Amino acid sequence: MALFPAPAVWAQSDAVAGARRNISAFRAARWQDHFDSLENGVILSDTQSKVLQYWSEDERVYRMYPTSVPLSEELTKLGYTRIIRKVEGPSWRPTPSMKKRNPEWPDYVGPGPENPLGTHALYLSWQYYRIHGTNDTRKIGRKSSNGCIGLYNEQIAELFALARVGTQVKLI
Repeated sequence: MALFPAPAVWAQSDAVAGARRNISAFRAARWQDHFDSLENGVILSDTQSKVLQYWSEDERVYRMYPTSVPLSEELTKLGYTRIIRKVEGPSWRPTPSMKKRNPEWPDYVGPGPENPLGTHALYLSWQYYRIHGTNDTRKIGRKSSNGCIGLYNEQIAELFALARVGTQVKLI
């Protein structure tokens, strides 16, 4: 299954050791530059180039997905975490800081087409932080979230099936 409408065309390496950019400006990285092992699989989410990469524990599966990223540096959390829970058909509640910034937002949205988490959510060990789908496809490739990493619903469904509780995650 193709992840992008056009085949990736690689350009010269950029300043990051081992990373190369394709014509869409996604920066592909090596897992070895960020993790000691592939135990439980790994996810690397690059908030600058707005791409998420997944490697399976046995290195047989590799995926790259375009993402949405947080609106600002203040909302962006970087570093290491893990998937602690997986939910198909998640419900959503705005965080206290979201509600303060947007008091008109509802207190709760159940699963379905109005849910900002889309069809699937991977909960991280950081409170309020998720990798999830989105029903608003205009957000992908942009700074548009309140702290989470968003994927197209079809792609989060694929990642949801591949990743498991305990998958290592790093946001750079």
